[in-house]
Amino acid sequence: MINLFKKKEKDKIYNNNFLSKVGSLLIHAAKIDEIYTNEEKEIVKKTLIKLDPKNLDIDKIMSEATINEDNSNQILDFTREIKNTSESNKIKIIEALWEIIYSNKNADMYETNLMRRLTGLLYIDNKIVGNIKEKIKKKI
Repeated sequence: MINLFKKKEKDKIYNNNFLSKVGSLLIHAAKIDEIYTNEEKEIVKKTLIKLDPKNLDIDKIMSEATINEDNSNQILDFTREIKNTSESNKIKIIEALWEIIYSNKNADMYETNLMRRLTGLLYIDNKIVGNIKEKIKKKI
């Protein structure tokens, strides 16, 4: 019985670590234009909840993600675990990234460069990323 408990706890730690990395990446994208708005914070939080609706530690994960993003100097720290997740999770993350970028109705060259780099790092087809971008632009 103790082994079952440890296994569940270990899975939760992995999941929270994954969510923290996703949060850090989303926060990085939000801060790249040097303006991190409450709307962007809400998009990050909403995305973390979409990825794991049963997780009750979202505020704690947001705090960890903020600290991780503040202390990191490269996006590779965030993408290592994300690239191994399912295609549907990657699509949710890409959608959130474009929502953050277009939350101010504009994508600057730093934001679009970030998305080009992430497309390669996360092994996502350019066409899929482009379709998601157009969908988000139409929504906004």
